[in-house]
Amino acid sequence: MARVYNFAAGPATLPEEVLQEAADEMLDFNGSGLGVMEMSHRSKAFEKIIGEAKQDLIDLMGIPEDYEVLFVQGGASQQFAAVPMNLMKNRVADYIVTGQWAKKAFTEGKIFGQANKIASSEDKTFSYIPDCSDLPISDNADYVYICENNTIYGTKFPQLPNTKGKILVADQSSMFLSEPVDVSKYGLIFAGAQKNIGPAGVVVVIVRKDLITDDVLPGTPTMLKYKTQADNDSLYNTPPAYGIYICGKVFKWLKKMGGLEVMKERNVKKAQVLYDYLDQSQMFHGTVEKGSRSIMNVPFITGNDELNAKFIAEATANGFVELKGHRTVGGMRASIYNAMPYEGVVKLVKFMEEFEAANK
Repeated sequence: MARVYNFAAGPATLPEEVLQEAADEMLDFNGSGLGVMEMSHRSKAFEKIIGEAKQDLIDLMGIPEDYEVLFVQGGASQQFAAVPMNLMKNRVADYIVTGQWAKKAFTEGKIFGQANKIASSEDKTFSYIPDCSDLPISDNADYVYICENNTIYGTKFPQLPNTKGKILVADQSSMFLSEPVDVSKYGLIFAGAQKNIGPAGVVVVIVRKDLITDDVLPGTPTMLKYKTQADNDSLYNTPPAYGIYICGKVFKWLKKMGGLEVMKERNVKKAQVLYDYLDQSQMFHGTVEKGSRSIMNVPFITGNDELNAKFIAEATANGFVELKGHRTVGGMRASIYNAMPYEGVVKLVKFMEEFEAANK
């Protein structure tokens, strides 16, 4: 069967070249006589895999020397607790709530101290990013927290918030590696792999080294201390080895493609094709205010639940899968991550045009 165009928000599409390489090495990695899935995480072969993955990510993002790169488990959701456990020294943190995941992180933060919601876009179903140029940042806040790209609602911060000198913590799960990022503007970045990096089961944490200390909240589990992971090169226990191996292949693919500047150009071009159509369509409409649009996740609706369902069914039958929107927004959502080819978006728009003409 031919491969479909997978518009899932995550687990999401991966580069075919990467999948083919992994398939070729499934039974025998580099003449070792066994595959990475069966390999000891203490072996020289795996140490090389994780070491190269880390270095390639540093190269891709231009990560400064005073930052550490960790590969951890537990999904991005586990970082909702790990962040305050490691960083909430004063037991105060400020949260900008622009979607489901920021809301969950904020709720989790309240377990550990005083979490303040200093801005939110919940009043309009998270369809925009609030003005973050002059927020009521708490004097004793340990950090300011954002989810920089909102997978469900299709919004992205057009500018980073003015944190007034406080550490910025960002969940970048659904935008990670889609464009260049100035890592030095953040205290900590984390990203679940299953959207734009690799298979589910791996989380990348990029954290400034001065924030990695033994001074964590009482009761913080050993596994959730960044220091534990940093001191052991992400090998304190058996890591998601196969997932890290695939992530490493994706990093190499990105370097081969020309890096993050090239990816941004490609991603903007793809998103423009879809947004241009939505802006002139009589049937389909985007749900996000123009200044807040994501280039990774594009939600859209017809305004008619039956028509939405019909479109999703016919799209699936035509090889455009996982277009159903999140239940909190309804309608449809096309996630167009790095591995989604330009032609996939062009063909989707052509199908939408045909569907609109047939269902006037």
